[in-house]
Amino acid sequence: MLKKIFAGHIWHNLKKSKPLIYNITNYVTVNDCANILLAVGGSPIMSDAVEEAEDLVKICDGLNINIGTLNNNSIKCMLTAGQKANELGKFIIFDAVGVGASEFRKNTAKLLMENIKFDVIKGNFSEIAVLFDNSNKTRGVDANENDEIDRQKLDSIVKFALNMADKLNSIIVITGKIDIIANKKNAYCIFNGNEMMSKVTGTGCQLSSLIAAVACVNKNFLLEAVASAVCIMGISGEIAYKKLKFDSGNASYRNYIIDAVYNFNVRDFEEFANYKFY
Repeated sequence: MLKKIFAGHIWHNLKKSKPLIYNITNYVTVNDCANILLAVGGSPIMSDAVEEAEDLVKICDGLNINIGTLNNNSIKCMLTAGQKANELGKFIIFDAVGVGASEFRKNTAKLLMENIKFDVIKGNFSEIAVLFDNSNKTRGVDANENDEIDRQKLDSIVKFALNMADKLNSIIVITGKIDIIANKKNAYCIFNGNEMMSKVTGTGCQLSSLIAAVACVNKNFLLEAVASAVCIMGISGEIAYKKLKFDSGNASYRNYIIDAVYNFNVRDFEEFANYKFY
């Protein structure tokens, strides 16, 4: 079903629309987020200035909010942009990067979720668990080892994602060795990707920008659009890994991922997308 919708609607809508994505994201990965949007055929705009937040929301197709590097000014910008996006019916994704690392991040996430309706909420399992239970901890921006998703835990984590989606009235994206995308009724488990993606700073942030681009122009197929974006990123990680030479490292791999997204097509999706529908 996902492959049919992707080929028939999702990819066509993305390429036809060339969406403009407004990113309030962390300064560690802001350049890579911009490049991944250009690679997929979208346009990026990056700003955390509250003075222009409403104006940028008016012209964008989707909003990507990422709490990877927070400050009081960026929080004001997130709130202003998010509320304006809700008012105008614009797509919003929230990436809860490292939410359990500090009380400041936890409180910020709570503030944002109380004041903004997010279409998609994304994080690794540890981060999503913090949003569910404020007592949980994360190890920086990485998932705790005990929270890694494997096939033995898959059914229980899918159930957790479905419950979270129902509770928060948002699509939940849980990233890991297996990625889970769920609304309150159904879920996709994505098995694409390569372990070396964890050796490159920013693949998760890039994914949030990519989700925003694909989903904001496919609101009639929102769950499938989000799952498709996750597949695109995972498949691109696989293609990139095959291009590495014996003396290549993570810097080359980073560039190959962006190249793979740039050259991505429907045939790649139909051949390599590896998922299970619940």
